[in-house]
Amino acid sequence: MTDARHETPPVEKAPEVDKGQLLKMLIEIGPLVVFFTVNYATKNLFLATGIFMAATAVSLGVSYRMFGRLPPMLLISSVLVFVLGGLTLWLQEATFIKIKPTIVYTLFASVLLSGLAFGKHYLRLLIGEVFKLSPEGWRVLTIRWSLFFLFLAVLNEIVWRNFSDDFWIAFKLVGAIPLTIVFGVAQLGLMKRYAESAASAG
Repeated sequence: MTDARHETPPVEKAPEVDKGQLLKMLIEIGPLVVFFTVNYATKNLFLATGIFMAATAVSLGVSYRMFGRLPPMLLISSVLVFVLGGLTLWLQEATFIKIKPTIVYTLFASVLLSGLAFGKHYLRLLIGEVFKLSPEGWRVLTIRWSLFFLFLAVLNEIVWRNFSDDFWIAFKLVGAIPLTIVFGVAQLGLMKRYAESAASAG
């Protein structure tokens, strides 16, 4: 008979890091790091915007070369960088590049919520098919991400309207991105629960 007192409790296996997703995130963050660095070094938002556009183009090329496709979030964000960045340089008006995050976040939230109204889970297109969730799981997760995107849109408006350009750019890098990562990690419990529900239902 096995002595229960000497049994070693099972150790839960930590979830493996998806290196592909991590690499995609680094590629997408790269242009923003360039934007911050150039603005910090030159104190010239217009020069930083031009180089930001060039870095975004490089990011698109690298992403397509490595993965054979362009993630929807990266593609949409990049198009707005080119359009609003171009207007910023042409009109010498920094407001255009500052409202880019607001437009991106609001657009993502609107697409997710409108898709949900028609029974579509567009969130799968943004985060890929890595996760298998039940329909209810996708619904809850979509609502949460939509509300978070709207929160980021409002936050961006507050920051760029009330603080300096340097502070706004720094916030994009060391504020919005860490907030997004923390929020994403906070959803793992929900995703695990609904993934289990989907497995048991299947």
